[in-house]
Amino acid sequence: MLTKEILMTGSIVVSVMMVVMVNLIRAKNMSKPVEAKKLILPPLFMATGTSMFLLPMFRPTLTELICAVMLGMLFSILLIKTSKFEVRDNQIYLQRSKLFLVVLFGLVVIRIIGKMILPDVILIEPAQMSGIFFILALSMIFPWRIAMYLGFRRLEQQLNS
Repeated sequence: MLTKEILMTGSIVVSVMMVVMVNLIRAKNMSKPVEAKKLILPPLFMATGTSMFLLPMFRPTLTELICAVMLGMLFSILLIKTSKFEVRDNQIYLQRSKLFLVVLFGLVVIRIIGKMILPDVILIEPAQMSGIFFILALSMIFPWRIAMYLGFRRLEQQLNS
């Protein structure tokens, strides 16, 4: 039987694995020129996860929704600040940032702490907590990727002129 502790441990392991995977993908992509579609597509693929909200158990309250969106947008500022482009060989590349990994691990730690504390303090169901963290992630990734896309386009226009 799956206990709360087993589920929490599994959630932590998966979260850490996701950070490692994101970092490996990011490192691999830094050796290739940036493409506009690679900036836009990930949040669109992630947006399909909003289908979870068809089930009532995943839906947060209005207050939780607002807090998750505001917190996500706040975190997006950190990601925007740690994502810079550079021009090499007349092509645009993403610069390596050690702070990006710190931000990513920080977000995972906040998520883990939130999952451990919030359900007991505010009495949020695990499914509802998943919905809240999904909204937080989506509202963090969308502004970040939009900012990256706009910065990429500006740099691209400078290169072409």
